[in-house]
Amino acid sequence: MYSGCPPLSRTGATIFGCEGLTLGADEKAFFHEAQPFGFILFARNVSNPDQIKRLTSDLRASVGRNAPILIDQEGGRVQRMRAPQWREWLPPLDEATLAGPNAARSFYLRYRLIAHELLTVGIDANCAPSGDIATSDTHVFLHNRCYGEDVETVAQLARAAANGLMDGGVLPIMKHIPGHGRGSLDSHKELPRVVTSKNVLDAADFAAFRAINDLPMGMSAHIVFEDIDPTGPSTTSRIMTDLIRNDIGFDGLLMTDDLSMEALSGDVIMRSRESLAAGMDVVLHCNGNLAEMQLISAEVGALTTEASQRAERALESRKPPTEIDVDVLWAEHQSLVKG
Repeated sequence: MYSGCPPLSRTGATIFGCEGLTLGADEKAFFHEAQPFGFILFARNVSNPDQIKRLTSDLRASVGRNAPILIDQEGGRVQRMRAPQWREWLPPLDEATLAGPNAARSFYLRYRLIAHELLTVGIDANCAPSGDIATSDTHVFLHNRCYGEDVETVAQLARAAANGLMDGGVLPIMKHIPGHGRGSLDSHKELPRVVTSKNVLDAADFAAFRAINDLPMGMSAHIVFEDIDPTGPSTTSRIMTDLIRNDIGFDGLLMTDDLSMEALSGDVIMRSRESLAAGMDVVLHCNGNLAEMQLISAEVGALTTEASQRAERALESRKPPTEIDVDVLWAEHQSLVKG
């Protein structure tokens, strides 16, 4: 079905959402022309398994290749596929607390089962794990989505979550690099600014991401680190991108967090331009607004040579899922969380 598809060197440096439960004719035509690297689904795109399978198939057909399709299925408050069609999950921090010394195993099982649910409907990338460290300052929008309050715990559980996803045939996307845990504002609405010194950040927040720096994809943090670059958030800061690449050592595909979020200033054209100038490989636009996507596509163009190479490596890391007995894994998971 996908033979003769365009090489990634001609693929747009974009990941786009779509408007609804089905793909409209205008969207199909635009995606065919724009050739985004991938797509992302939200609750507005989710009804039932058969509907999602049709939508993911149509999205890939629109670009003529096996493009990655992303979703935010963390569990807890942030999961787009919900009961009664799919399992409900505790917030990650709550599960980590309940599972205690068994948390690494519970997180592996949690994300292995999530991967099974995603891949069954054609979704092969999940915006997880989180490498953010929960602190007393962490805004409520993020706090219980974190995995712990120290580097060792967060790194261990993030690795377990990533392994569960990979074993299920789903690409993990670590977020929000280089760390969002000290943000006291909701970056969907405002720009958080962190005054913590670089030395402290390097030993804690950045160290958690350094421990998982071999993952294939990462999502940026819309947050300013005053002691490193006070001029703008990580997503649009060349200094912060250099830190991610060199100090943290992440050489995977680096995508922005959603350009629709109000932590970023300017219109979507400026946001796209500044993100790519800062060294982001791919810009993420989630709201499904076709007019905005057209503007972004015209602005960003194709993946750079380096971004294309990182994208190839990321896609090559997709592998067939291991065989599992879903009921057995679910029973084990529940025993670890409920005691």
